[in-house]
Amino acid sequence: MPIDFRPSWMNEELAMFRETAARFVETEMLPDDEAARKRGHVGHDLWRRAGEIGLLCSDIPEAWGGGGGDFRHEAVFCEEMSRRGLTGMSASAHSIVAHYFLNHGTEDQKQRFLPRMARGELVGAIAMTEPGAGSDLQGIRTRAERRGDSYVINGSKTFITNGFLAGVVLVVAKTDAAAGARGTSILVVETQDCAGYRVGRVLDKIGLKAQDTSELFFDDVTVPAANLLGGREGQGFYQLMADLPYERTFIGVGAVAAMEGAYEATLAYVRERKAFGKPVAEFQNTKFKLAEIATTTKVARTFVDHCVERLVAGTLDTATASMVKLWTSDQQGQVIDECLQLFGGYGYMNEYMIARMYADARIQRIYGGTNEIMKEVISRAL
Repeated sequence: MPIDFRPSWMNEELAMFRETAARFVETEMLPDDEAARKRGHVGHDLWRRAGEIGLLCSDIPEAWGGGGGDFRHEAVFCEEMSRRGLTGMSASAHSIVAHYFLNHGTEDQKQRFLPRMARGELVGAIAMTEPGAGSDLQGIRTRAERRGDSYVINGSKTFITNGFLAGVVLVVAKTDAAAGARGTSILVVETQDCAGYRVGRVLDKIGLKAQDTSELFFDDVTVPAANLLGGREGQGFYQLMADLPYERTFIGVGAVAAMEGAYEATLAYVRERKAFGKPVAEFQNTKFKLAEIATTTKVARTFVDHCVERLVAGTLDTATASMVKLWTSDQQGQVIDECLQLFGGYGYMNEYMIARMYADARIQRIYGGTNEIMKEVISRAL
């Protein structure tokens, strides 16, 4: 009997949603993936098509244009992309932005932005990282100065997921430079025809080639005061910290799905590939490596499912979310490395999914807070 990696939280309705997601991934995303990797983004049309069939903002309430589901629906779409090595559409970053609006935005902000995000008309990005400030968000230098009924934003951001295609950007900025973390706020920038807003280059990364990670520049960008997330200054750091379990669980979901996809692809390959007159799968080393890979992946699936269920129940704490991000991203790198080794020289060729998965996996230990930061967060809870 094949090893069962199916999530423990699945039900009939989610199974139907998975069929829709899988069909979209197979028919809309896979055929264009090579071209998307060459141009550095998936294009706006794909986002709109995903929105049309209800794959975006699936856990946002229907009152604001979402699908009315919960995080499991988001996890399903994430899994179907990750297990096929598709990383160009960061629906997770898009959903994270939507949750900032849902959890912290004013009623007006929810009505203005969430329905368009759910339809794929606006791609969401959050602009935190700066050239001189990565995991240390208190070190950001971007400023937002209140001038009458507006804020004027100046600064630059880098490594911004969905940055090239973004229609709405949540900009983390200092509204009171003297107040430390309490002087941080989040401003909403609509990018279309926005004076002073500029997208830099799509960054040349070792992986995530189809993902439009970009630099963003804000030169006297003026936004209405109504675009201050939540309507109160100084809430930015609290808002960022409050949504970390959601973001880090996403990373765990993507990690275990990639591990499952890598395992399945490797199992199929070693059964077909022959060496010394017999399938590679018949060698003891191959059998033992696959046993280790399957075991690690099963354990990861169990831990991730536990976190998904707790997140849906509203009981997932920051330390546990940091654990799932730390451990699964580490295991993802190790498992895919072992899988690539079983492919031999072909595993080093980008035409094979396993090679792309290998390069894509490395960022998992960096974004969402580096794994060193995860250890710091966990240690504070000991």
